[in-house]
Amino acid sequence: MDIKEIQNLIKFVAKSGASEVKLEMEDVKITIKTGPSKTETTIVQANPIMGDMSQMQAPVAVAAAAVTTPPSDEDENSKYITVNSPIIGTFYRKSAPDKPNFAEVGQSISIGDTVCVIEAMKLFNEIESEISGKIVKVLVDDSSPVEFDQPLFLVDPS
Repeated sequence: MDIKEIQNLIKFVAKSGASEVKLEMEDVKITIKTGPSKTETTIVQANPIMGDMSQMQAPVAVAAAAVTTPPSDEDENSKYITVNSPIIGTFYRKSAPDKPNFAEVGQSISIGDTVCVIEAMKLFNEIESEISGKIVKVLVDDSSPVEFDQPLFLVDPS
């Protein structure tokens, strides 16, 4: 696999919305992890099987690439604090389909207020805010899977 193919794979994964892709071939392992602000790529080439020491090859240099979001989004969101997921599971904005959302954009929250529910292994875990402020943005769609430490909400602490 050459550098051009690896770069195309990185671009494809970044656009697809997948959070992690692992590709293993005979002599190359590639892991591409994406998040809200960056794409991280790790490429590992297996060492050749050593037979005769006189035919030993020098290590091969491996390239890693990163795709970042435009700096304007980062600058704009840098004044906000994120509420992150403490567990892996399914994110829900309300406790039942006929109930109101726990937290809406523009709503003020206090420490200890429930902001969402995350279902993990058939258990519904209420996620409480550890900060006070105003909800600026909900970063996750209702009923979608979330990873550990994934940003869920942006909060303006002022």
